[in-house]
Order: sequence, then structure tokens, then C-alpha cells
Amino acid sequence: MRLAILVITGYLVGSVPFGLIIAAAHGKELRKIGSGNIGATNLSRALGKKWGYVCFCLDVLKGLVPMLLAAHLVGSPPGVKEQFSWLAVGCAAVAGHIFPLYVRFRGGKGVATSFGVALGLWPYYTICAVFALAVWVLVVLASRYVSLASISAALAFPVTLVVLVTATPAWDMVDLWPLLAAAIGIPVAVVARHRENLKRLLRGTEHKITR
Repeated sequence: MRLAILVITGYLVGSVPFGLIIAAAHGKELRKIGSGNIGATNLSRALGKKWGYVCFCLDVLKGLVPMLLAAHLVGSPPGVKEQFSWLAVGCAAVAGHIFPLYVRFRGGKGVATSFGVALGLWPYYTICAVFALAVWVLVVLASRYVSLASISAALAFPVTLVVLVTATPAWDMVDLWPLLAAAIGIPVAVVARHRENLKRLLRGTEHKITR
């Protein structure tokens, strides 16, 4: 029952469309601007970088807060049961952002919320998330493509986790297999959500952020 409540809470928190709310507070309909996405990148096109950063932080919190609640109420890994509990709550938060209850299940790509989930799963995903963020920043600075940076960061995440598990004597791949499996699934989901961006990147028509 406790886990079910956490999963439902994670989904409802993840469903809060901060991008739409911020845009609406400024008299704009975000779905009719730019790419039509409700995330931080499109909000920055509509209202400027400041509000894009605010939205990004709020979307990160949508993933982080449910994970902190899970840590307090369920307990921490490395037990397989605890790993599945944490992943269930995290997946619910990300699903809420991608398929939000409050706006007819048409949400964003889930990158920022996934980052928040990863930050909250200490220490296994947290370290990987920080490294993935560094990759994201470097790719954005080099290319100015947010979509390419998001895909690159997602691909870097499971690679980093495998390296950490291999290099840390106290960590074992057999014991941590649920976390490893989920980490491999992350880039698959991110690439799937960015398939239209990939098409535009290949055509050379993808939007760049301004310096």
C-alpha cells in the first residue's frame, strides 16, 4: 500500500505541467509556440532563458522529490526489492511528465524529470547523472543543439554506471541488475522521444539555441 501511494504520488507530481503554467501566467499558449513542446527548451523560446531555467529546475524537482520520499519511506538499495520500488516511483514521475493527467496526456520529453529521478537515487544514479549533465553542457556549448545534448547525455548515463560498477569493489552487477537494466532503457526512451528531432538534425533543420 505504501509503495502504491508513492507511485501514484510520483505520477501526479510528474504530471504538473510547469512549462504550460508559467507560459499561461504570461498570457501565452506554449503549445502554439516553437516546437509546441511544454518543456523548458520551448519555454525559453517563448519567454527567454530565465524562465527556461526556472522550468528546468521545477521539472527536475518533479523527479527528485518523489525519489526522496521513496528513500525515506521504502529504504535505500542495494536490495532488489528496494531497487524495484525506487524505479517504480521514478518511472511514475517520468511517465507523469510525458503523459500528464492534467493536460490530456500530452506532455514533454521527460529529460529534466529523468535527471531529477537519477539525482535522487543515491549513489548509483546520482554520480552518473552529474556526469551526464556535464556531457549535456559540453554538447550544448559545442553544437547549440539541446536535442543532441539530451541524446548524448542519455547515452553517457548507462556507460558511466557500468564503469562505476566495474570499478567499485563493493558494487556487484548481479546485485544491481535492476538498476543496470533501467539505465540501459533510459537512452532507448530518450531517443524514442527525440525521433522527430533526430530527423531534423539529419536534415539540418533542427532549432539551435541562441548564445
